[in-house]
Amino acid sequence: MTHQSDTYCTITSRERAEIVVKGSRFIGSVAPVRSKEDALGYIDDIRKEFYDATHNCFAYRLGAQGLNFRTADDGEPSGSAGKPILFILQKFDISDVVAVVTRYYGGTKLGVGGLARAYSEATEVALQLCTKFDVVQTKALRVFCVYEDINTIKRLLAQYAVRYEESYGDVAEFVAHIPLSKAEEFSAAVTNATSARAGTSEAHFADGSEA
Repeated sequence: MTHQSDTYCTITSRERAEIVVKGSRFIGSVAPVRSKEDALGYIDDIRKEFYDATHNCFAYRLGAQGLNFRTADDGEPSGSAGKPILFILQKFDISDVVAVVTRYYGGTKLGVGGLARAYSEATEVALQLCTKFDVVQTKALRVFCVYEDINTIKRLLAQYAVRYEESYGDVAEFVAHIPLSKAEEFSAAVTNATSARAGTSEAHFADGSEA
């Protein structure tokens, strides 16, 4: 039912893993997030938890294409921590995710290359514990119909909708969450199947948001 462009992958839960490289401990912590604010909040929580660590480096990646991202080396040599962490998020092809790698210095310098490998590995080991799942991007469309057309609309909802809510008054009302690539097709199908007695409009919610 969904087109490849409608979906992207994220993770289902928070996970953590630790590696040791030449005496330094690298603790990789990863979490699913929905926004920049969620990501920064998680990073702050890790900093508080590991307040005595030498470094807490991170990367997050948001949105369907992962184009909203940020990295930080937290005092490590430039490019040796945040970017390697982000590279692993890209390698796993996941978004809506934040990764923080905490380092406790063990007394031996690793060099830029050694640090990049360690931060990458700590992130990868943590992500290997995660389950991935597809996020389906949808558009919320409101459908009003007379009672005689309810069965027709429900057949279309079964065919197109990821989910829907329904309510009944003088007419039947549905809020259908349709994959982006199918939204126009669904709207046309509603009009055609009911001889234009029913149609669709974008659903707007109490907080002003749409789909």
